[in-house]
Order: sequence, then C-alpha cells, then structure tokens
Amino acid sequence: MLPAKSGLWASLLACSLLLGGPCAALAQDPVANLLAAVVGVRSEVPMEARTASSLGTQRAGSGVVIDSDGLILTIGYLIMEADEVSVQMEEESRIPADVVAYDYATGFGLIRARQPLDVEPMPLGSATDLARTDQVLVVSFGGDNAVRPAYVVARRNFAGYWEYLLENAIFTSPPHSQFGGAALIGPEGELLGIGSLIVRDALRTADETLPGNMFIPIDALQPIFAELLANGRSSEPSRPWLGIHTEEHRGRLFISRVADDGPAARAGITPDTMILGVSGIPVNDLENFYRELWKQGEPGVEITLDVLPRNGQPTEVVISSGDRYDWLQLE
Repeated sequence: MLPAKSGLWASLLACSLLLGGPCAALAQDPVANLLAAVVGVRSEVPMEARTASSLGTQRAGSGVVIDSDGLILTIGYLIMEADEVSVQMEEESRIPADVVAYDYATGFGLIRARQPLDVEPMPLGSATDLARTDQVLVVSFGGDNAVRPAYVVARRNFAGYWEYLLENAIFTSPPHSQFGGAALIGPEGELLGIGSLIVRDALRTADETLPGNMFIPIDALQPIFAELLANGRSSEPSRPWLGIHTEEHRGRLFISRVADDGPAARAGITPDTMILGVSGIPVNDLENFYRELWKQGEPGVEITLDVLPRNGQPTEVVISSGDRYDWLQLE
C-alpha cells in the first residue's frame, strides 16, 4: 500500500470518508485547492455526428485542470465530435471551452477554458510504480460522493471492443459511478490517471471477478503532450481501422456492430460474423486480433479477414482499411 506520506493525504482520506456531507466541510486549503482542480465537463454533439447514436448528443463528466491557463485533461469520448464544450466550476455556472486535442490511441482529450479559472493546477505524477494493493483516491466533479477511496487491483493491458488497446491500464475497486474523466490521485496529491470505464472484471481470479474502474495512466500523456498542444493530435501514424465492434467470448471473436459507411460495412461485413484470423493467422482474443491487424500497415492497406458469417461457411474478406480520424467529424 502507498504510505500516507503527508498531511494532505490524510486529509484527503478523511474527506473521502465524510459520508454525511461534502468534502467542503474540511477547512484545509491544500485539500480544497486540489479538489477544485477537478471540474465538470459538458459537451453538445450534433445529431449527425458519427458517435451521436452510441455516445449521445449531450455528454457530461469530469476533467482535471493541469496548467494555469485553463488547460483541462479529460477522457476523449466526452468531447469527441463536439461543437460546443463548457466547463463547470459550480453546479449552476458554465464557462465556454475549446477543444484542444483528441487522441484516439490513448483515449485522452484536452480542452481549454475561454476565461481564467482561478484554480491551482493539479500536478502530474507517474503511475509507473503504481501496483496492486496501492491505495488511491478517485475524484469526480460535484456531489457528496465525488471523492472516494479505492485500491489498485490490477495492472494489465486493456482491449476495448471499439478497436482500442491500452498498455498497462490501471484497474481500481470499488467502482466509482462517475468515472468519465475522473481524477486518479496519489498520496502527494498528484494526478496518476484519467477515468475511462466501469468494468465488471477489474480483478480477475480463478474463482471470481471484482467490479471496478479502468484508468488511463498519466504516463501515456507525456510522450505526445507537446504534439497534442501544437497539432490537436499525435504525430504517430494512425492504425488501420475497420469500423467494427468486436466481442470476445470463450476464445472466439464476434462482430457485434459495424460502423455506418465504415471500411467493414463497405466490404459487406455484417454483425454476428465470427472473426477467425487475419491473413491466415488465427486470432482468439481482442489483443491478439488488434496486434495482427495493426501489423498489416497504415490506413489504406488492404486487410484480409478470415471470417465465418452467420449461417455461412468460412471465407476471406478483403477490406480496404481506413483512418478513424477521417471518418469522425472532428472539425
């Protein structure tokens, strides 16, 4: 477990255990300053946006102020394809903000408030040494239950059904319901990660699973931070994208959804298709599938999927891959 190195950590833990009232009941300025850095993020997304049907047109979550000029780090799906973004410092007040960057590979998003926030930025830490059983705090915006203690229960790669693979993700428990863009805070009040998901299997054992949250480690930001600020995205080459949602079940991969007008849809791929392999190489889990897929080259490369359509026979389908950034309506 991480040691309680400072009075700040002890105060934060006490704050998280105040079940009868909000953390504002604590008078310590360092605690108040730290919690004030976690703000609300709201966005409006056009009905015609690619992700409107799956993520909604009105999105809300949290973000963390990380510099003195109103730069806020959040989870990318809150602001993806948004045409209007605002920051909440209090429940009733909203400050307009601009989208600075969205990075699909990590899942991070950056926005900047259009007026001063008068908030002390939260320092960035490192999650490199964060390990199972370490104690952390999960902090979201607003409400009596915004600050909750948690434990790290696992560090492992996370493969998402939307063609997403995160290295060395952080899994915590018990779950925090307001996870989107929430801050994962260490014992010195440093930011260790950004909340992405609630999952049923944060901890996996032979006998049981434990629900919790998945966080993107803050260490994934540093290598691309300058490029995100300068260009709105990383300069790393995009990966070939097929436009499929894939579910893993007992060592088999099934396509559950096909993106409208995406590469797979144009190639005739339909839901309920089983993926057997990539260019003759068998795949049986999402991580293996993505690694084989991305080995094929950059967006535009032709991908040969070995598939078993529903009520069909095993066959090969050649898909001209795309770039997800081009498919999304980000401008």
